[in-house]
Amino acid sequence: MASPKEGFLTEEQREVLKLAAQSADVLSSSPRSQFVLGSLLPEHHNNNSKGGRAAAGGGGNVVRHVRRSHSGKLVRVKKDGAGGKGTWGKLLDTGVDGHLDRNDPNYDSGEEPYELVGATVSSPLVDYKKAVATIIDEYFTTGDVDLASSDLCDLGLDEYHHYFVKKLISVAMDRHDKEKEMASVLLSALYADVITAGQISHGFLMLLESSEDLAVDILDAVDVLALFIARAVVDDIIPPAFLGRAKKLLPVDSKGVQVLETAEKSYLSAPHHAELVERKWGGSTQLTVEEAKKKISDLLREYLESGDTGEACRCIRELGVPFFHHEVVKRALTFAVETRSSQSLVFKLLKETADEGLVSSSQMSKGFARLSESLDDLTLDIPSAKVVFDRLVPEAISEGWLDPSFRSSVEDEKRRQFKEEAVTIIHEYFLSDDVPELIRSLEDLGSPEYYPLFIKKLITLAMDRKNREKEMASVLLSALGMELLSADDVADGFVLLLESAEDTALDVLDASDELALFLARAVVDDVLSPLSLDEMAARLPPDGSGGKTVRLARTLVSARHAGERLLRCWGGGTGWAVEDAKDKIAKLLEEFESGGDVGEACRCIRDLGMPFFNHEVVKKALVMAMEKKNDGHILHLLQECFGEGLITINQFTKGFSRVRDGLDDLALDIPDAREKLESYIEHAKINGWLLPSFSTAGGSI
Repeated sequence: MASPKEGFLTEEQREVLKLAAQSADVLSSSPRSQFVLGSLLPEHHNNNSKGGRAAAGGGGNVVRHVRRSHSGKLVRVKKDGAGGKGTWGKLLDTGVDGHLDRNDPNYDSGEEPYELVGATVSSPLVDYKKAVATIIDEYFTTGDVDLASSDLCDLGLDEYHHYFVKKLISVAMDRHDKEKEMASVLLSALYADVITAGQISHGFLMLLESSEDLAVDILDAVDVLALFIARAVVDDIIPPAFLGRAKKLLPVDSKGVQVLETAEKSYLSAPHHAELVERKWGGSTQLTVEEAKKKISDLLREYLESGDTGEACRCIRELGVPFFHHEVVKRALTFAVETRSSQSLVFKLLKETADEGLVSSSQMSKGFARLSESLDDLTLDIPSAKVVFDRLVPEAISEGWLDPSFRSSVEDEKRRQFKEEAVTIIHEYFLSDDVPELIRSLEDLGSPEYYPLFIKKLITLAMDRKNREKEMASVLLSALGMELLSADDVADGFVLLLESAEDTALDVLDASDELALFLARAVVDDVLSPLSLDEMAARLPPDGSGGKTVRLARTLVSARHAGERLLRCWGGGTGWAVEDAKDKIAKLLEEFESGGDVGEACRCIRDLGMPFFNHEVVKKALVMAMEKKNDGHILHLLQECFGEGLITINQFTKGFSRVRDGLDDLALDIPDAREKLESYIEHAKINGWLLPSFSTAGGSI
């Protein structure tokens, strides 16, 4: 027996362990080799014993599957065991597949092989859609507007709220009238406070785009969705202009267009349409929007008669529609705009409701914003409406009950809407090449203060397209410079472009060179003066890319034969200077008049490649017809040009307008010029060249 100092191993065992350690390298380098090891541990330590088991293939005692415990006792272990939990496992893998038995008393789950389990990675949008489905179901169950609003805000994903609008309406469409009414009430409550006007419009547009799919499950989907849109217009959460804008974005033969036409013709054009739409579903258990509006109007009238602010506040509180307090503000302001004597009382009431916390700051701003949006219509009945409103806003801000950010928020929203409309108008122009239509559309926006933004957007979109669109942009600038834009508008628009030149260069590699060409071309086309380049350079940092672009444009303009080269700078343009084009038009008309062929004359007009300048063909042809006794030949050419679609109605209108505008000068050489023009106008109306509203007295584009 070994002494305590020698530990638990005998001398024989120490020798065997030493040999095993020396063989470690061999074992690790050949893990699949078959080895026969000597006796590491005797099965029973007895010097007198002669028994023992022979190792396979070799002499000596070999005892396997036993180990010595810390007490020195020999313990038999499992065959081919690899240790339990927390051990290193087998020293050697012989290639024999092991099998884990979960019924074994020594089974350890830690020895089970790892199994990879796939998991779906969810996106914020997917999570949002799941969450709003629950919010909508709960709202239809409880009818709690405040809870639905709070839950929606708690999601913290405001950028996806247009999906909420789509989901809410699509779910309500497949339910009873009660849920349809509840959906409309909820949208009105969430408008502006939780969901922006743009998101609501976006949500309805998505519904229109998916109307074919909705019609598969809901037989009357077109009529129901039309009613939702009409209700949204009546509730002032989408503007009436939404119908026209949306129609331009949808295929002509789509169900979405049918929905818009149904909303317009069946609901919004009907007599007393507001009351009809408000009571169409009639299944609401709550106060309808129309009823709330009526109660608000009545209590405000009573207040203006009595002047009792406390009683008015009590009535507002008893209505129980805190999400609709913006209507109180809007109606009160409308009374103030209509009647000057009521302004002091209105301000007193609004200040009191704000001080008491009865009307929140967001509802106050929302009420002012809604009146601001309807000022154009209000001005038709009250010409001074805008002036009065512009005076009321700073007073409310100075008294502290209107948030100062109201001004900037209204301005930002108006700017955003203008940008969206401008992009649509520009895209349509690139498709149609119709300058007069674009000018009319731009005037209809009614925001001349944003014309520099339009120029910036026009050039930016053209720079990212082909030479055809770049040439069209330059031609449009020339037309706008003559008819709509001031020189300051154009200069301001280019300055905006130059200030953001670094950002533009991220999307358009040669942005600086192309912008310099646009500037130089504007000078050649007399849209900008050469002096304007110096003025713009003074407004820009001298070392910035904008200043360098202006200097490059100045170099291009001052180069030899700059005019001719810049007119051809886009390659896809005509390359003719205006005077050259006029001269060619005059010559082709003279050749035609001297016995030329109609088909040849039309081919020459087409070869000019200047459809935007065909009004000059009309003008010169009319003047030539006035000068001749036999004008039927010229009129026949114009009829052929119209029949082939070579000259559009807009170009005819513009050509006739230019002749009409120069009628006094023409009469000096052609005494009966006015009579002839009137006969040509009648002839043009009969043949469809001009609209019936055109006359010699006015009505030009």
